[in-house]
Amino acid sequence: MEMIKLHPQFLMDDQGRKTSVMLPVNEFYSLIEDLDDQLIIAQRKDDESVPLGKAMEELDLSAYV
Repeated sequence: MEMIKLHPQFLMDDQGRKTSVMLPVNEFYSLIEDLDDQLIIAQRKDDESVPLGKAMEELDLSAYV
């Protein structure tokens, strides 16, 4: 997995404390997509695995190998 290079910009209050962060839209969507992928992985961690050959047979993909 490739690391996303972020270019954050911070909004600060009168005391110079960071209060908000802005990201370019494409970086934001990449982060959301990665988070969604991680949630799916976590939800499926206990799912039963299927051997590749059986999955290909069930999906009728043997002609593509």
